[in-house]
Order: sequence, then structure tokens, then C-alpha cells
Amino acid sequence: MQTDSGKIPSNQGIFPFRIKFEERISDVPKWYTFAISFGAVVFALLIGAIILWLAGGNPWATYAHIGRSSFGSIGVFSDTLVKATPLILVGLACSVAFRMKLWNIGAEGQFFIGAFAASAVILIPILPETAPSWLFIVVTAAAGLIGGGLYGLIPGLLKARFNVNEVISTLMLNYIAIAWNNYFIFAVWTEAGFQMSKVFPQNSWLPRLTDLGSKIPAFRGLTTHFGLVLAIIAAVIVWLILYRSRWGYEIRLIGDNPKAATYAGIPIKKHIVWVMVLSGALAGLAGMSEITGVVHRFQGAISPGYGFTGIIVAWLAKLNPFAVIFVSILFGALILAGREIQPSGVPKMIQGVILVSLIASDFLVRYKVSISRQRAEA
Repeated sequence: MQTDSGKIPSNQGIFPFRIKFEERISDVPKWYTFAISFGAVVFALLIGAIILWLAGGNPWATYAHIGRSSFGSIGVFSDTLVKATPLILVGLACSVAFRMKLWNIGAEGQFFIGAFAASAVILIPILPETAPSWLFIVVTAAAGLIGGGLYGLIPGLLKARFNVNEVISTLMLNYIAIAWNNYFIFAVWTEAGFQMSKVFPQNSWLPRLTDLGSKIPAFRGLTTHFGLVLAIIAAVIVWLILYRSRWGYEIRLIGDNPKAATYAGIPIKKHIVWVMVLSGALAGLAGMSEITGVVHRFQGAISPGYGFTGIIVAWLAKLNPFAVIFVSILFGALILAGREIQPSGVPKMIQGVILVSLIASDFLVRYKVSISRQRAEA
């Protein structure tokens, strides 16, 4: 049987159809892209259910428990928002870089450096313990942004100047960031030899809803902190940059058609550097938010893999800054539910299956699939 490019050969007696894949020339509508992503998530959940069933578990009971333990009451939903806050910022960090086809896999390391920089403000100290809370918020947030941004600058310069693969450089920088932090955790800022620093003074903590419990009783016990406000503000700013500024237009043009961007005279190397700085700064702000809003001391175990989960968040949100907020809440629910589900690796397994399904579903966005019946051969 004769075949041509883009066509899957088949034996007519067994499968009398011809499947052909054709690259899409025109842009697909936005609803189609989101529909494909939604279908990929549903497919991933079905795959996860099959795996749970084969392992002897009850998949529907597991999913129901994830829902109850993450959205079942205002208290647990508040905890879900706490987990979603760093994911929003890291998801935005990945979205900015990915929009220009820069594959920043180092958001985890930039997260840790942002946490380190914010901690340094308190532990050196740069600000005295008696400084007002608003000043701590401003200075620690600036430190997180600067720390993460400078750490993103390194792979940006390597990519722009020497064309070093950013996947490799950002991934390796993750390990350097962890080792850097561990030096200060185990040696410089350790409290009595323990693997953590002393507790930060309370006026350096990000304000929480429960702090308003004396005035608003409904807020008592709610752990959602001011980092969520910072994350939402960051989402608005990123949206304005990408879709309401010349720089954002150039970022999107470079990502969509670098040859056209070069022809238009856009300085691609300069944009590579600044986009990586912005991406790192957002991830660094996530580290600051977590260290001052949740952990309240400098230690190693501050991230259950936020930097890597942010990649899935950005991909599922289709790099839309506002969609990142809602997707982060869903993944925050998975992280929160992981505390109660045994084995504890189930939520991570579901995240992994979702990521693989999303990557695979992108094929249907870029290609059309046509199926036709083959004619009987003479």
C-alpha cells in the first residue's frame, strides 16, 4: 500500500480507514484551546482513577476526599488559598518566560533565593525588630523580587551572550540555590544547631485574616495571608505588561515568530535577559511570601515543589495570567489534600499525569486529524 508524509499506513482488511494529520495553518479559536486542555485534565483524572483502582483504592472516594479536604469549609478553603498563593506567583513566573519560548525550569531555585533574600532583611538584620509591619512588607518584598530577579539574570545572560540552553542552566541553578540556603540554615543562621533559624519577629510576618478576628469574628482561624493580595496584584501587572504594553507585544511576537521579530528590529537578546529577570523576580516574590507569610523562619523545607508545579499551572492556564489564579487554586487543593491521603504520593502522581496529558493534548491544537474510509483496491 502506498503511503505519503503525515499519513499512518494501515491494512485495509483490519482497519479500513486512513488517518491523516495536517498542521493547522489558521489560528484555532480560544474556546477550542481551553476545551482541549479541559479534556486533557478529565482524561488525566480518569487515568489517575484507573491507577488508584489497580492499586486497590477507591478512586471516586479519593477524589471526593480531595474535594472535602480542600473546599469543604471556609477554614480548609482558606488553607487551600495559602497553598495557592506561591503557585500563582510561580505560575506567573513560568508564564512570562514561556510566552517568549524561554523554558525557565529554575523557578524552584529562584523561589529559594527570594526566600533567602527576604530572610536576610530580618536575620542580618537590615531592619530592626521594632520596625513597623508595613515597612517589613515593603522591604522584604523588594528583597524577594531583587534576589529572584538577580538569580534569573544568570541564565538570561548565559542564553543571550553564549546561547547556553536555559533548560540546563536553570535546572542546575536549582541545586546551587538549595546548597546556598543550606549553608546559612546549617551554619550562619542556625538556632542552637537546629536546621532552621530563630522565629522571625511577629511584626515581620505578612498579615493574616485571623489577625482581624477580634474585629471580624468570621475571620478567626483563617490562615490566608497578605501574600494572596501581592499575587493578585502581580497577575494584573503581568497581564498589563503582556497585553497592554509595547514590551509585552514584542515578547509575544518573539515567542510566536522570532524571524519576524528579528526582521522588525526587536532586540531579542536584550529581551531574553529582561524576561528572565522578570520571571525570576516573580518566583523570588513567591519565596518571600511563603517565608514571611507561612513558615516565619528560615529553613529548608519551605517548598513541596512549588517551582515545578508552577510549570504545570502555567501550561494548564495557557499562559494567561488570570487563568493562573484559578488553576493555582486547584493545584493548591491537591497539595493540601496530600497531607491526608495515603499513600501521600497520590496527588503528585495526579499532577504528573495531568502534565503529560497537557503536553500530549497540545498536538491536537497544532494538528488537525482527519479520518476517511479507504477505497477497496482492485
